[in-house]
Amino acid sequence: MSKKNNIFLILILLVISLSLLGAFFIEYVLNHNPCKLCIYERIPYILSILLIIEFLFFKKNGKITLLILAITFSISTVLAFYHFGIEQEFFSELSMCNIKNTSEALSKEELLNQLKQNNVSCRDVTFKLFGLSLASINTIFSFILSVIFLKLFLNYEKN
Repeated sequence: MSKKNNIFLILILLVISLSLLGAFFIEYVLNHNPCKLCIYERIPYILSILLIIEFLFFKKNGKITLLILAITFSISTVLAFYHFGIEQEFFSELSMCNIKNTSEALSKEELLNQLKQNNVSCRDVTFKLFGLSLASINTIFSFILSVIFLKLFLNYEKN
């Protein structure tokens, strides 16, 4: 790959890293607990950081790495869109997203256990940026990244 593309990848690495740090900042500093899908949506970012670092430093299997990154962010797009769909009630929540209904008769121990777990429903939007939920922002960002990595993959031999 050309030096220009390496600089572009470093820029993408920086943006992805800042996105992930932003998610941790929102969780730990601003005290907005993420739902389970929010946690799962971080996995492609962590994987992509490792893959881009591997690509930049070792220069091996560059084309395959770009394909894996394109696939990773395609999957991330689907996951984030599903999360956005749950927020907008286009889709129903999976059982992993549901928290127990507190209107059901629960014992004190069950209620305390549920409060300790601090589960957040995937439907609840606890934080917005520019009026958009983080799931909607992640859908757009992941789609853009999947297109970028696919384009880099397809043009790999040309550079």
